[in-house]
Amino acid sequence: AAGVRRLRPQPSEEPPAQEEDQDLLLAAAYVSDAQYNRNVPFETSPRAIRLYYFYNHWTMQVAIYFFICVDLSLALFEEPALFPLPFLATSIAEVLCLTAFFGRLVHFAKVTPQMVFWKDMKNICIMVTIVLTLIDLIIYGSLEAVNIHSVRWSRALRPVFLINFPESRQIRRTFRSIRNTLPDILYVFLLFMFSVLIFSLMALKLFGDRGLQTVEGLPYFTNILEIAFELYVLVTTANSPDVMMPAYNFNWWYSLYFITYIIINTYIFMSVFLAVVYNNYRKHLKNEIRKLAYLKRHKMIEAFNILKVKVGTEFVVTEARWKRLARIVMPHISSPHLELLLRISDEGQKGHVGKKPWPLPFLFAVRSKVGGSQQRFGGSHPGIRVASLSAGVTHVHSPPASPARSWPRDAAAPCAPADQGCPSQVVYYVFAIIGMEAFHGKVRFFDPNFTTPDALVCGNPALKDSAFARDRYCKNNFNDLASSLIVLMELTVVNQWHVLAGGFALVTHQVAKLYFLSFHVVVVILIVNIFIAFILEAFFVAYSLEKSEIETAIEKKIQELGVGIQEEEMQDGKLVDNMDAKDSGFSGDDGDNKRKSLKGLYFRIASKKYRTVDALLQQMFESEIAPEDEGPSLDEILNFSPGDIYPKNPNFENSA
Repeated sequence: AAGVRRLRPQPSEEPPAQEEDQDLLLAAAYVSDAQYNRNVPFETSPRAIRLYYFYNHWTMQVAIYFFICVDLSLALFEEPALFPLPFLATSIAEVLCLTAFFGRLVHFAKVTPQMVFWKDMKNICIMVTIVLTLIDLIIYGSLEAVNIHSVRWSRALRPVFLINFPESRQIRRTFRSIRNTLPDILYVFLLFMFSVLIFSLMALKLFGDRGLQTVEGLPYFTNILEIAFELYVLVTTANSPDVMMPAYNFNWWYSLYFITYIIINTYIFMSVFLAVVYNNYRKHLKNEIRKLAYLKRHKMIEAFNILKVKVGTEFVVTEARWKRLARIVMPHISSPHLELLLRISDEGQKGHVGKKPWPLPFLFAVRSKVGGSQQRFGGSHPGIRVASLSAGVTHVHSPPASPARSWPRDAAAPCAPADQGCPSQVVYYVFAIIGMEAFHGKVRFFDPNFTTPDALVCGNPALKDSAFARDRYCKNNFNDLASSLIVLMELTVVNQWHVLAGGFALVTHQVAKLYFLSFHVVVVILIVNIFIAFILEAFFVAYSLEKSEIETAIEKKIQELGVGIQEEEMQDGKLVDNMDAKDSGFSGDDGDNKRKSLKGLYFRIASKKYRTVDALLQQMFESEIAPEDEGPSLDEILNFSPGDIYPKNPNFENSA
């Protein structure tokens, strides 16, 4: 976190009570940031810290996501609308959303150093989008007042709020990985387009002067732009074998041209696209996760340095301060859970936590969640049930967390359960808004029983004798948001997408095909391939990843404490009754004798081990960092690049 830390007493001294409370709040803010993977620079003054806590409260996050959802859903009620509402009603709702966004931005500015705030492009994007939206509202409303229809171009900017608020870090990380992947993909795409153009010139020379016609009676392959479009469609196989048939009927040797084209462009180039996207996206995603792991470690060390005192020759955190910190970070943690974490942290049961084991229990504890079903841990511990990193230690009789209490942990963003699907949702929304502005009203749907001339041409004479009208695609239009999204889904499937593109080009202009080509490149070639790359990476990581050093160390410690659930202690799939935490045998010198007769509190592992693939990848990179390694400095972490090489268990200079 940015900001100058105030002067503190010597580590060997106990700070005054008021300053100790401030230190605990600051340390807890660092630990909380590590808990929720936040990387928000904040001022360290007492007022700024309290504002930061309020900024991160779950109610504030729910509120901002509520206004984001309202803002995005306004497209359902604005012309062209699925559920029409007066312009005044939708404009008032949008102004209220913009006011909430601005207030959230001002709140963020109060806790962030000014230099950092004004250098952050996320904040600049939000402010510019708010201003542009207000300008568009004023212009559109003024023209509507005098019955002049105009374009609401600012509606396509609404996803900016979803992407750029700090809470949407997971979506933003995915977009950042996509952005970093684009330069590597661009070279392959240019080579692919060069291949398409070369084959288009060949087709023009081969077929242009032979007087061939399509089944609709149109000239066959006489226009270079039309040829390039048809051959691009052929790469998607949507017009195969129709596009080949006029030439194939004329001479079967011409089929070799199309076979060669399909082998080179459909099978080779499309496979290369997937390979390039997968390789580069994986590289950039891993770099993001590695940076996240080091930032978490950095914040934990910062928290330790704030709370440490000198005992003998080493710096430690006293048990009392450790417990107070844990209560601030996890106010609902049970006493047995807290005691277990303390005993794991307190090596030798000395009454304090040293620097070496400091990050281990908190990296474990901050992701813990009470409740959930259980799963037996296999391998060399057949009967022991221990806590996983994502689901956490849970003792037998702890009640499940309330939905409100667990919301920030389970949903860092509205689409957190499908982080990798959010880019496609954002792209769909933007293309749907653009499609509605460009094509709404151009195609109309009539009941199938209607046989009027308008019904047969989807309400537009330009579609007469077209494949679009012949196939009765009239309901595939951009007359409201729902219909637009359905059309975009059909374009994603790619079957018959050229018919859709051709139909809308007929009712507007041939340039309209660029809209459909752009959608195919962005969604089908880029987004879908990235999603496939993510699925492949998720499978490989889930298939090959073993327990991290943190899990192993905690597992071993739980065994040593004698509080792991044994198989023979299960009764009809349920855990045996437990005694109070004070009888669990955590304290005392005769631990071995007590464990033999112990009928107290036990701990086990929860079944939902990994909620997201990001958590899975994060654990993999955390396991590469030795527990005693503090990692690189904050500046080095923020300047990581995908080309950096990270040896396993790297030894960086001590930066704390």
